[in-house]
Amino acid sequence: MPDSWSYFEDYSIRKTKELKVYGQKNLEDGYPSFAAEKVLRRMILQLVGVNVIFGNVCTVLADPMQEMKEPDALRTLKLASGVRIQDIVEGQGQEAHEGDTVEFNYVCRRSNGYFVHSTIDQFSGESSPVILPLDDDQIIRGLKEVLVGMKVGGKRRALIPPSVGYISDTLQPIPEEFGPRRSLLSHAKEPLVFEVQLLKVL
Repeated sequence: MPDSWSYFEDYSIRKTKELKVYGQKNLEDGYPSFAAEKVLRRMILQLVGVNVIFGNVCTVLADPMQEMKEPDALRTLKLASGVRIQDIVEGQGQEAHEGDTVEFNYVCRRSNGYFVHSTIDQFSGESSPVILPLDDDQIIRGLKEVLVGMKVGGKRRALIPPSVGYISDTLQPIPEEFGPRRSLLSHAKEPLVFEVQLLKVL
């Protein structure tokens, strides 16, 4: 940016000369008045301000623009059953099909975000994955629809309406411990959010 810099240098030199002349004139008169000091301060601040502004502008203009990347938006797929699915991580392994037996971890929350149950201990990080066949006899239908089509290593988030959720207390996944089991079944008549990670297709 030679034009900008030459203008900036000329302006700086001109202002510096003005300051020297103005200062010398007031000293010769022998009385640096309050008004004179005020003008001097204003000229100094003006020069400093121009330095800062032009320095920043020239730096910005000299540097190439960084390419801004848009964050990947999570697309929501709505199934005919009312299940809404978001792919968080697309897996790279074997794909799960209806009738397969799968091993997976999950976190279950209410639709308002409150925690219900998880196969991963939130304090130790240890997991107790669930192994279930993808059929309508053992697993809740909504979760089966989430897992079918997933690849090993993939993660999905899904909103499961009660009509394809825990319509029977025999359907899995249900924790064995009394407290978590009671907590899950007490919310069986409301939509539940599942975050699922597929570990294996057996």
